[in-house]
Amino acid sequence: MTGHGDCNSILVAEDDALLAETVNEFLTQEGFCVAVSPDGQEALETASRKKFAALLTDLRMPRLDGTALVRRLRENRPELPVVVMTGFAPTDWRSTLQQEGEGPLVLLSKPIRLKNLLSALREVLGAA
Repeated sequence: MTGHGDCNSILVAEDDALLAETVNEFLTQEGFCVAVSPDGQEALETASRKKFAALLTDLRMPRLDGTALVRRLRENRPELPVVVMTGFAPTDWRSTLQQEGEGPLVLLSKPIRLKNLLSALREVLGAA
């Protein structure tokens, strides 16, 4: 799957430890390199040390929520592809997040289906 020797690295920001672990295992099996952070603040710190192909984030998290995380990461990388996983999508989520840069953006409703997650990731990465 990885023809150029380097796998697509995905930054996962998710405070639900079980979901984060499930997503991590699944994406690793699919050939991605995954870094998991339990909240937006830690994800921000991780992203400052390493460049990721895409961000996969929850919206409701402690310390720094998903919207703020997307905003902060796209300050430096407006084209960063983002997949948002949430059980509580605000009605104006698209306009709120879309103004945070021009990168591709997909929203998935929880409970997450891994198959949908994979196609969403491929969609945003393909668009980049």
